[in-house]
Amino acid sequence: MSDNRFFRFLQVRIGLDVESVGAGMVERALQQRCLAIQARDLDDYWLHLQQSAVEQQALIEAVIVPETWFFRYPDSFAALVTLARKCIAAHGPSRPLRLLSLPCSTGEEPYSIAMALLDSGLAPSSFSIDAMDISPLSIAKAEQALYGRNSFRGTDVAFRERHFSEGEEGHHLHPRVRAQVTLQVGNVLDPALQARDGQYDFVFCRNLLIYFDLPTQQRVFEVLKRLMQPSGVLFIGPAEGSLLARLGMRPVGIAQSFAYVRHEPPARVPPTPRAALAKPPAPAAPFAATPPAPAAPSPFATAPRVQGSLRPTLAPSPPARGAAPETEGQLLAQIAQQANAGDSRSARASCERYLRQFAPKAQVYYWLGLLSDTEGQAQQAQGHYRKALYLDPQHLEALMHLAALLAAQGDETGARRLQQRAARATREAER
Repeated sequence: MSDNRFFRFLQVRIGLDVESVGAGMVERALQQRCLAIQARDLDDYWLHLQQSAVEQQALIEAVIVPETWFFRYPDSFAALVTLARKCIAAHGPSRPLRLLSLPCSTGEEPYSIAMALLDSGLAPSSFSIDAMDISPLSIAKAEQALYGRNSFRGTDVAFRERHFSEGEEGHHLHPRVRAQVTLQVGNVLDPALQARDGQYDFVFCRNLLIYFDLPTQQRVFEVLKRLMQPSGVLFIGPAEGSLLARLGMRPVGIAQSFAYVRHEPPARVPPTPRAALAKPPAPAAPFAATPPAPAAPSPFATAPRVQGSLRPTLAPSPPARGAAPETEGQLLAQIAQQANAGDSRSARASCERYLRQFAPKAQVYYWLGLLSDTEGQAQQAQGHYRKALYLDPQHLEALMHLAALLAAQGDETGARRLQQRAARATREAER
């Protein structure tokens, strides 16, 4: 049904690589909009689309399917609290922190940022959050700040008791949290964003780059880099780390945070004259310029934690003789807990123990891939992701992570093929 002119329109307007979401999704959106305005055919709809800014936005809304919830990727918010405190200590109380959430969808992410910082004890006057999304409908829902059950996922929803009041229609966010966030309709490719260059200490832009082709990824990355302070931190989605490494960023070193800072090659320093050896040492670097890590560390094992402490990184001992054997569910839960806690060695050992005791499972190979990916073992990670996909060809996270690795290695064709499979898997899950 569709043709390339609509694909080009979406690419120019919002930077969308149609193949990353699947042509079928665009075709359904075109069908929906043709019926809505009673267009005779695609030619008639194309003419109407060119003449109506309202219809252009309506088509974009029909293609965009927001998927978000509060405290998605919870370790990112724990890392934000740690980094925010360091940032305040570095520059003092002279100015509030500025944060950006883009795209912010229906508000769950920027409001999660606000709740995390308020719960950490930061004063409301010490930070402000700008939140932008290309969808006016999403911004309108964010302004309403009324959320249903689907916005609260996971086992830890204690924040709901602190920051929401329950009504017949759902959960209303408290005004104290809403006051920290300024909502606005906006596009990451809008030239007007240049007025904000260098304003933000922290930028959240998650699960957006994976939907762009390589030239658009580079354009968006340059925009994000300009928006940040030189020592600013960029939070991304789990599948986008390899893309940022290729574009000149490096992880901050906090496990499961998906947070990156600029990576500038060290300048060549001439040999130091003997007379200069008596000079006092240079001042400490700013908070984001962490010292180089030792060779091949495990980020999971070395990352600081905000809540609780890391478990020892020794591999777990085998069960004592006579102890009750672990069930499959218990071991899977243990793997997830260890990996999310940053305990890479124990998580890997638990994965290997699972594979010895039970039939192979895609999720276990996915965890092994993620552990290898985080440690920079790209080839090993690819092997694990491919085993996960052999067992479950529709495993969405393995598809997206493997696509990101292939794209980082220059295999655009392979990456695009996996993105198409991920788009089909998403559509099937929605049905």
